[in-house]
Amino acid sequence: MQLVGLGQQLDVRPRVLAPKRLGRALAPVRQLALGGFVEQCHDCGHRRVCYRSCRNRHCPKCQGPARDEWLAKRRSELLDCEYFHVVFTLPAELAALALQNRRLLYGLLFRAAARTLREIAADPKHLGAAIGFLAVLHTWGSNLAYHPHLHCVVPGGGLSPAGDRWIACRPGFFLPVRVLSRRFRTLFLAGLERAFLNGRLCLGGALEPLADPHAFARWLRPLRRCEWVVYAKAPFDGPARVLDDLGRYTHRVAISNERILGLDDGTVRFRWKDYRQQHRWKTMALPAAEFIRNSESRIIPSSIT
Repeated sequence: MQLVGLGQQLDVRPRVLAPKRLGRALAPVRQLALGGFVEQCHDCGHRRVCYRSCRNRHCPKCQGPARDEWLAKRRSELLDCEYFHVVFTLPAELAALALQNRRLLYGLLFRAAARTLREIAADPKHLGAAIGFLAVLHTWGSNLAYHPHLHCVVPGGGLSPAGDRWIACRPGFFLPVRVLSRRFRTLFLAGLERAFLNGRLCLGGALEPLADPHAFARWLRPLRRCEWVVYAKAPFDGPARVLDDLGRYTHRVAISNERILGLDDGTVRFRWKDYRQQHRWKTMALPAAEFIRNSESRIIPSSIT
């Protein structure tokens, strides 16, 4: 991925490994096949053999140092001001299309969200300032279902049009979410239409009928009318807390070892949090191959825009 400045092109290049290939890549982790070294205590002479890690980005054990380095850099960029956590979510109706066109739609998601934030923030009716932000793409929910959404950490203010002073937002309020939602919807669907007209969309399997322009237009019609989920709130414990939360996922797979309850007869049982029911913890079971496929590293830390 690439850190980018204002107006630069986003580089979004998702890579997904097939379950068998992923299993082969992770199987030698911290075993003799990767080599190792011996640690010895200077006082008592106790020796311990330590095997090397694979450093595969899908491995839940090997990305700790990279995560800490990423967090340290992000914390050094924080300004002395209020911050907001803004999330842009794609409707569930777009999930199948996004799975067949990940690179295209993820890039479109980043660009539409970035343009939405910059345009609404620059409007004198709202903030009237040029802003910057950090954005991270998540593509799963707590239950490992495919759920593309973008987390943005945004300072509560920006530079004046002349670039000579700082303009702060109202305490506790950044930008109106309904305005953000509708502008995001407009920009994303406009980009999706352009991609269709330019023949850039892959429409295979159950989506093949949408290759007809009239069918595609009918399919888009309900998406133009429904409300797209966008929310913005001030971090409860400050921006560092949001960065810590994002850091749990930027260099790790979608699920921690602590949430896995067991493996029985080729089925993996794990805990997940149901946010629609007062954040209650529930149990889910998936076939092992589907669990591996769903728990691949589906996150792209991307841009400071």
